[in-house]
Amino acid sequence: MTNKLPKIFSGSKICIICEGDEEYEYLDKLISLDVWSNKYQFTLENANGNGNIPARYQDKYQNGSYDVVLVFCDTDKKPYEQYVDIKQKINEFHGVKNAADRVIIFGNPCTMQIIIEHWEEIVLDTNAKKRNAPIILKFTGIEKYKGRADQRQELFSKITRENYRDMLERIKKLPNDDTLVGSSNFGRFMQYFSSDNEDWIQGINDALD
Repeated sequence: MTNKLPKIFSGSKICIICEGDEEYEYLDKLISLDVWSNKYQFTLENANGNGNIPARYQDKYQNGSYDVVLVFCDTDKKPYEQYVDIKQKINEFHGVKNAADRVIIFGNPCTMQIIIEHWEEIVLDTNAKKRNAPIILKFTGIEKYKGRADQRQELFSKITRENYRDMLERIKKLPNDDTLVGSSNFGRFMQYFSSDNEDWIQGINDALD
């Protein structure tokens, strides 16, 4: 009888520190859709709040188990104090002025700006769930969205491979400047994750040294 050895993954291991449940569950859904290159193995870490992101990032980076460590969070509203603090701490950790700009995946004003692009090309002007709830209702049918666990489950159940492709086309039109409301660099990272060329990881790590 021939013993079959387990296949050894030879691609790149990517850890993404997620701000909270919404970010974690959204990326987990995209991973389950198998829309990204099989060159990458993803590990998601729920920071359970943006205040925990810098410490989680440093821990995973120093762990050495991953080829690259990224952060997925929103900017919240101006003056973006907590978001700016996250960037500053990542920059100081690496001793590189713009290190955070290479590793943070952001949505301004919130992650819902990215998620809603699965259904409609729209710019959210606030992160307030109460004000965004009518928009979410219109395109998803979910009433009075507050980000509860059952609402998130329903929301992400509506994400498909088809509307993922629609989101990609719409997200490209958003500005990449994290100081602008209705901006996101999500599209850039989706291109990375979809590509079999892993050179972008080396590019990020070179910039962090």
